[in-house]
Amino acid sequence: MTTLEKKLVTILQNNPKICHILQVLESINPPNWYLGAGCITQSIWNNICNCEIDYGVKDYDIVYFDCDISQHKERQYTQKIQSALPEITIDVTNQARVHLWYHNIFNKTIQPYTSVEDAIKSWPTTASAIGVHKEKQQFSVCAPFGLHDLFSLIVRPNKLLITEDVYIAKVQRWLEKWPQLNIIEW
Repeated sequence: MTTLEKKLVTILQNNPKICHILQVLESINPPNWYLGAGCITQSIWNNICNCEIDYGVKDYDIVYFDCDISQHKERQYTQKIQSALPEITIDVTNQARVHLWYHNIFNKTIQPYTSVEDAIKSWPTTASAIGVHKEKQQFSVCAPFGLHDLFSLIVRPNKLLITEDVYIAKVQRWLEKWPQLNIIEW
């Protein structure tokens, strides 16, 4: 693990909600799962900006990759995880299914992802393209753009899929909560 990955894990281990979610995910163990995106990014920003650890976190993104791309199977995982975490707002997504609905929401057709790591690589910003996995007390971090931007409070667009309008809206929401962010223009 790199120094920044160790720092990330230490901060996350001090977040009781994230520890609880990771424990539940480890026990349910969906295939190739990660807890990722905003809940991880914002926990780090909160630590750096001296905010409450879960300040601004609207939900906890749980992603996994299962070749069974039926809605039924995804709903089963969602229900199982949600019933174990009734007090937490979660968003559970099988990344192997994203190409089936992406066009309907974002008006853009994408190729199927080959793995959950492939999906994380397409997330909207370099600081939020991050996933954390825990198994037998060992953490693994998927951060295809590294952790420098995250720990430097830099928001940089990952233009692979995001549009300028979506990026600007996301940045505006984030700046309301974390005005210390350094925004890289589109």
